[in-house]
Amino acid sequence: MKKFLRGYKKIVILGIGNEIKGDDALGAIIAQKSLLLFDKNENIVVFDGGTVPENYTGLIRKENPTHIILVDAVDMKKEPGHIRVVEKEEIANYNISTHAMPISFLIKYMETTLSAQIILLGIQPKSMGFAEPISKEVEESIGEVLITFDKVIKENFN
Repeated sequence: MKKFLRGYKKIVILGIGNEIKGDDALGAIIAQKSLLLFDKNENIVVFDGGTVPENYTGLIRKENPTHIILVDAVDMKKEPGHIRVVEKEEIANYNISTHAMPISFLIKYMETTLSAQIILLGIQPKSMGFAEPISKEVEESIGEVLITFDKVIKENFN
């Protein structure tokens, strides 16, 4: 993350997920908490893309970011709460299924319409059942991500 954000001018954080499906809500929760964390920083723009992140591409283009961080639940067959940057080439190997458009299509579209660097930050869900609460493991990972965002963004601000 530190290497990715080096030299950023403007960052867009796009949280992705369904708030009523357990751990799938993690992207939305991170977006909502990031809004509070970075509310005074005009170089950080946050969107809660919900289950239709593609609907935010126009707004993202208007922001003209240098860096975009997508945050979503990704079934990587790891322990619940496992956090990792998922490379574009790997996305097809993982289950990212609660959205209208595949994340790989969204990234390809953004790459053709923006000059920003783009990463997908994935967190392994424990359960994504309807009306289930966020698991303890994922809740802890959400906290870790927010601490990391805050620290790394402050360190790399130019």
